[in-house]
Amino acid sequence: MKTILLSLATFLLLSHTIHAQNKPLLLSCGSPTSAKDADGRSWDSDDKFLAAGAKSVVAKASIQDPSLPSDVPYMTARIFQSEASYQFPLQNSTSRTLLRLHFYPSSYPNFNISSSYFAVVAGGVTLLNNFSASISAEALSQAYFIKEFYLAPSQSATLGVTFKPSGDKGSFAFVNGIEVVSTPPIFDSDPVLAGTVGSGGDFAAATTMPIATNSMEAMFRLNVGGQYIGPVNDSDGLMRSWYDDSVYIYGAGQGVAVGANTTVAYKGLPSYVAPLDVYSSYRSMGAYVDVNKVSNLTWVFQVDPNFMYLLRFHWCDSEMTKTNQRVFDVFINNKTAATEVDIFAMTNAIATPIKRDFVARVSNSSNGDSQLWVALHPTDRTKAQYADVLLNGLEIFKVSDTATSNLAGPNPTISDMMKKYQDAHASFAPEKSGMTTVIITGAAGGAAAVGLAFVICLFAYHRKRRDPNSEPGATTWLPISWNSSSTTMKSSMSGRSQGTGISSDAACNCRYFNLTEIRNATKNFDESNVIGVGGFGKVYKGVVDGQTKVAIKRSNPSSEQGINEFQTEIEMLSRLRHRHLVSLIGFCEDNGEMILVYDYMGQGTLREHLYKGNKIILSWKQRLEICIGAARGLHYLHTGAKYTIIHRDVKTTNILLDDKWVAKVSDFGLSKTGPDMNKGHVSTVVKGSFGYLDPEYFRRQQLTEKSDVYSFGVVLFEVLCARPALNPSLPKEQVSLADWALRCARNETLDEIIDPQIKGKVSPESLKKFMETAEKCLADHGSDRPSMGDVLWNLEFALQLHDNPEQNRSGSSKTDSVDFEQFEGKIDQNSIMAMHRSILNLEEDEEDDEEAKNQMKEGDNGDEIFSQIVNPKGR
Repeated sequence: MKTILLSLATFLLLSHTIHAQNKPLLLSCGSPTSAKDADGRSWDSDDKFLAAGAKSVVAKASIQDPSLPSDVPYMTARIFQSEASYQFPLQNSTSRTLLRLHFYPSSYPNFNISSSYFAVVAGGVTLLNNFSASISAEALSQAYFIKEFYLAPSQSATLGVTFKPSGDKGSFAFVNGIEVVSTPPIFDSDPVLAGTVGSGGDFAAATTMPIATNSMEAMFRLNVGGQYIGPVNDSDGLMRSWYDDSVYIYGAGQGVAVGANTTVAYKGLPSYVAPLDVYSSYRSMGAYVDVNKVSNLTWVFQVDPNFMYLLRFHWCDSEMTKTNQRVFDVFINNKTAATEVDIFAMTNAIATPIKRDFVARVSNSSNGDSQLWVALHPTDRTKAQYADVLLNGLEIFKVSDTATSNLAGPNPTISDMMKKYQDAHASFAPEKSGMTTVIITGAAGGAAAVGLAFVICLFAYHRKRRDPNSEPGATTWLPISWNSSSTTMKSSMSGRSQGTGISSDAACNCRYFNLTEIRNATKNFDESNVIGVGGFGKVYKGVVDGQTKVAIKRSNPSSEQGINEFQTEIEMLSRLRHRHLVSLIGFCEDNGEMILVYDYMGQGTLREHLYKGNKIILSWKQRLEICIGAARGLHYLHTGAKYTIIHRDVKTTNILLDDKWVAKVSDFGLSKTGPDMNKGHVSTVVKGSFGYLDPEYFRRQQLTEKSDVYSFGVVLFEVLCARPALNPSLPKEQVSLADWALRCARNETLDEIIDPQIKGKVSPESLKKFMETAEKCLADHGSDRPSMGDVLWNLEFALQLHDNPEQNRSGSSKTDSVDFEQFEGKIDQNSIMAMHRSILNLEEDEEDDEEAKNQMKEGDNGDEIFSQIVNPKGR
């Protein structure tokens, strides 16, 4: 009995010891005492871990940036003016050690943060070299960031981490927080070298790369098809962050994000590999089989050249119930990583998570912009039931060079957006003075001070931002790492910080709302005020200034999607004013929020009144007037603004209707400006919505205003037929409205697909003109499509034919109307459209703000809907 009790006591003591050993070491550098962060984690002082003889200075940041999730560990720093080291006890020398370094390059008394260049060496591996946290933060437009490393197992009982300032006079090293965690066997097998897998995915014959002695840096960690997963929701207390993948998707092939329709469990996979939320959502290509067979689902990442990268794929198929239903190939940088991947065949069970590791080398590119491409493609070799792919999660790690024990890359390059911002104001930069601190925030990364008007705008802007009632420690998110060599930083992953890159002009041209005003307007985001939900987030009905109704679009706090759209929408709409464009009233970015405030559109989207349980049947005249209004808005974008603006996402959910049924084009998040359209196009990656996407743009990646014309042609047929642009439930040949309408046009059966609600109520002449216009918009080549001005002309002609069918048929007209037929071929159409545009502009100039406000105040129907992004799947 004593032996049993002794054994039990020994077991309990051992269990307690193991648990204590696995406790992560969290250090708030420079802090004299222990303190807790916003997540309730306790951070200790770093004093006792400094090596003997290490000289350092303790400093407190002068400014607390609003984007900081907590003052712990960021508001204190340990500063080294000469080489110094930490010595950390290793909890388990046979496992990898996760080392996180937290940096907040703020203003510290007696130290110029821009002079800080240093190296960091841990366990004999160079993690950072000639590293500037200030430059890094500026390039990221981020106040703080985290570097995360997985160090190879060591025979030593301690881990030495050394900070080495550069040799320049005045240079120093610093760190705000350090995490040291003994990890479970996350990297338990050697990854397969991409390009060595044989036919049929023969992994046994593939070449693998030993990684047991290599250290790694976490570069990207994505919850594919799902939402952001914060550190506190990670598995096994590893405190990892999992980000939205949509900002890395290449081209228009965004696929669809799908949630598992069954319970997902680990079923033998260690829980520390990834949280179950990763396996409970995924991205697939969708149901459009013909497109799937000739395209890929592709992600592109900017990385440091001349390194090996380990890519971990997380898969869990919660749909397929037998083999050979969904089979696909995996490519990494155009090399085959795996062929004929069948998740069900690999697991022999539904909803069973698995992972697979691959490695690939990225060399220097000719333009210095090194990229890592990941592509999935449905294979037809096995004649699978579905032409589709799926991916649940993706992690990318930079692997250390064994020969040099190096993980360090160059400092990141400032983003194009920030560079343009600085260049635009460089000629107005005054002498450095105390005013600089007024217009520079930590999140802006130290952009230069600019002219007096800009100072006034930004000073007022920042005063309004300092909301005393805002929530301290609001959650913000950061990239795990960044591309050190890219000149096109993914700003959408730069976290929900203040200073998202909005220009001074935009800041001055629309109103800034603080978060308290927004909360008051929406009754603290009460769910009863939700009037729409989309990929960007929820849309709330609100009231500002006591009586003005507005639509408030709030980014989903648990998603990283939309910061590029947020910036573009503000930059575009702050400069544009037109009767047929939705008006942006203002925005809010307090506490990492991204909120846009618009005019309230009482009648919702055009789509809702066509086939989404349409309670009001639109007459043919109403439909024509709505189409004409939308065409006027698009025509203004193409020809009336300073530069040609291409909307790039024209669809019925982005055509909104006010209380008086006036159509307004909305959602400029994907819009492109062409300052020089002499070339006739803007070369850009393909974005848009499936069903509306210009096939020529998809093939050539050359965007023109004719791409909007094609999308608008689909809208015209949607209005005519009252059916969605894509309907997978229909027979194959009818799934795409554009294809089906063109086929009916060739067969002269278009009249058979007209909405039954208006059939027989439209004059034949008007209907014929409308169908001809829509058909021309869908021409395969942009050069064969009409301009938006031509489309507007023809739609107004169709309305004239509907109102006066007999008179137009006979060629006569009244004095207050125009018989367009008598002008065709005789007068330059551009001249007439210019005259028409002048009339429109005069009308618009006569409208004042009071009239707009009065329109917003009229009526308050509980069924009124506003949604800028109803179906984001095509993004």
